[in-house]
Amino acid sequence: MLDNLRKKPPKNLDYIVQETHDEVFSEIDCLKCANCCKTTGPLFTEKDIERIAKHLKMKPADFEKKFLRVDEDHDKVLQNLPCWFLNPDNTCSIYEVRPKACREFPHTDRKKIYQINHLTIQNTLVCPAAFEFVERIQQRIDRK
Repeated sequence: MLDNLRKKPPKNLDYIVQETHDEVFSEIDCLKCANCCKTTGPLFTEKDIERIAKHLKMKPADFEKKFLRVDEDHDKVLQNLPCWFLNPDNTCSIYEVRPKACREFPHTDRKKIYQINHLTIQNTLVCPAAFEFVERIQQRIDRK
């Protein structure tokens, strides 16, 4: 489906992507779902770890020991799901300092989105907004 975009992306694809992303997220309330926080753990960069640990008044090493593990790809990820920082009302207790991966999820406002086709399709299984985004992008591209 999105493979067509890789082969021959429309000249205004980045504009279409941003417009579609903005439209979808104006209609979908992530706090009603929070499935991403419940089912998929973000990758934590060293900058994320330092920033969050400082916010929690912890040493980075202590933060890692308490909350993270190294996965099969050698990435630092949460030890358990749902996310430790997900509140009962689906808000995030560290929202202002959350990991980069959380800030960017589901990555539907990326330029040259065809470079992450696999990730975008994978995210449709977790995120209703990503699913709706892909549906609308497909319709818009097919109309052209």
